[in-house]
Amino acid sequence: MSAPRHTIRPVVPPRYGLDIETDTSAGGLDPSVSAVIAAAVSTTSGDVVFDGDEASLLLALDAHLAALAPGVLVTWNGSGFDLPFIARRAALLGIEVALHTEDDPSIRLRDPMPGLTHAQRGRWHEHDHLDGYRLYRADVGRTLGLSCALKSMANTVGLPSVMVDVAALHTLSGDQVAAYVASDARLARQLVDRRLPHALASADRLRLRCHTPVTH
Repeated sequence: MSAPRHTIRPVVPPRYGLDIETDTSAGGLDPSVSAVIAAAVSTTSGDVVFDGDEASLLLALDAHLAALAPGVLVTWNGSGFDLPFIARRAALLGIEVALHTEDDPSIRLRDPMPGLTHAQRGRWHEHDHLDGYRLYRADVGRTLGLSCALKSMANTVGLPSVMVDVAALHTLSGDQVAAYVASDARLARQLVDRRLPHALASADRLRLRCHTPVTH
C-alpha cells in the first residue's frame, strides 16, 4: 500500500489594500501643488483611515505599515499614481517614510501625472507592492476588452463600492471622504484576492535599499 500523498499549499502572505485621496481644490493630480488629504489601509480584519494634517497623516500611515506583518501592499494604479505621489509629497514636506520606489520604463503610462516620466515599482517597509490595475489590464482587459477602472471592475464582479464625484472631493465631509478612500482600498485588495495565488507573481520584488527613506 502506497503512502498517502500530501498536497503542499503555497504560503499566501497577507494583503493590505492601500488608497489615497488628494486635494481636488488644487486639481488633485499634481503632487507639487496638491496634498494627500486621506489614506486608507484595508485588511481582512477591517479598514483604517488616516486624515488630518498631511505630514502627520503620512507619518501615521508609515508607522501603521511598519507594525503590520510582512505582506503585499495592493493598490489600483499605485505604480502610476499612489506610490510616486506619496513619495513626492514626503520629499516636499521633508519627512522620512520607508517607501522605496524605482522607475520601470517597461510599464507604459497613458496619462502620467505631472513630473512622472515612468511608472514606478515599490516597496514599503517589509511589504512588496502589487498594482491590481496592471494585473487586470494585462489579461482581463486585453482579452475581454473590459474597462479595468476600479469601480468598473468592481461592478463587473459584483463588489459594492462607494461612489462620489471625485472632481468635487474637496466639497465632501470628512466622513464621506473616509468612506470613499476606505472603499477603494478594500476593493483593490478584494479584486486581487480573487486572483490568488497566481496574482502574487505580479508583485514588485525590490529587495535592495528597502529601508532607505524617500529623498527624491
